[in-house]
Amino acid sequence: PQANLIFIASLLLGTTITISSNHWITAWMGLEINTLAILPLISKSHHPRAIEAATKYFLTQAAASTLVLFSSMTNAWCTGQWDITQLTHPTSCLILTSAVAMKLGLVPFHFWFPEVLQGSPLTTGLLLSTIMKLPPITLLYMTSPSLNPTLLTTLAIFSTALGGWMGLNQTQVRKILAFSSISHLGWMAIIIIYNPKLTLLNFYLYTMMTAAVFLTLNTIKVLKLSTLMTTWTKIPSLNAMLLLTLLSLAGLAPLTGFLPKWLIIQELTKQDMAPAAMLISLLSLLILFFYLRFAYCTAITLPPRTTNHMKQWRTNKPTNITIAMLIT
Repeated sequence: PQANLIFIASLLLGTTITISSNHWITAWMGLEINTLAILPLISKSHHPRAIEAATKYFLTQAAASTLVLFSSMTNAWCTGQWDITQLTHPTSCLILTSAVAMKLGLVPFHFWFPEVLQGSPLTTGLLLSTIMKLPPITLLYMTSPSLNPTLLTTLAIFSTALGGWMGLNQTQVRKILAFSSISHLGWMAIIIIYNPKLTLLNFYLYTMMTAAVFLTLNTIKVLKLSTLMTTWTKIPSLNAMLLLTLLSLAGLAPLTGFLPKWLIIQELTKQDMAPAAMLISLLSLLILFFYLRFAYCTAITLPPRTTNHMKQWRTNKPTNITIAMLIT
């Protein structure tokens, strides 16, 4: 317990240092404290997969931190400014965008995130999906006026597309949530230049909904969709809440998750980016499909019929996609 307390306190300290700093060196220090504090929590179980996940996480984050330092030094060399909000050199902006994309797990730097989440416990996965995303998003928020809109829009659309496509055939709950996180990050990245406050709203709501999903899955001890099918009879109230939270994450209209998507599409349309808004809206159907499958597994009440239910779901894929599109 004492070690866990030290690591959690270090996480909070690193996050606070980064989000409250104006100087690049202090922001980098906060990112490094975060990385070093989360590594023991990932590798706590001493399973080979957990050690592999911790190694992948360390190498990726170390490379991203190096790029953050390199971009800030390049900017300081050309402009004489170490202030985060004074990032004006174009090359520094491109390097920083790549570094933050690597920190967050945006496409094409997304390969590490599903593997690390799959090798981590659910509680650590919750930290990786929520609090560990806050410092990089804060850096994007502070440097948003200087960033390249075309690059960020491209990264965002590819993240939404790949997050949806790669999550379709997954049966592991943590990998589904990882690809869902990549897709949601695409929604945050596309709007950060035009309306940064919308990105923060989206992140806060995503954090609350993801926390509810992870904590529920941790309570009912579920790691696979096949296990999820038999849990309805154990804690019906938790399963009902999980069903609603999943539909909210999918962005269905009466629920909270619809609000940020609606506001983002509205803002993109105001900025004369209707094609991008239409494309990202269509790509969100992919996320809706695997969330509906997730929710479908949650709502099954008769354990003996679960295998038949999954077979029926797989054989009726076109019908189910049509239903998802009609609901949207």
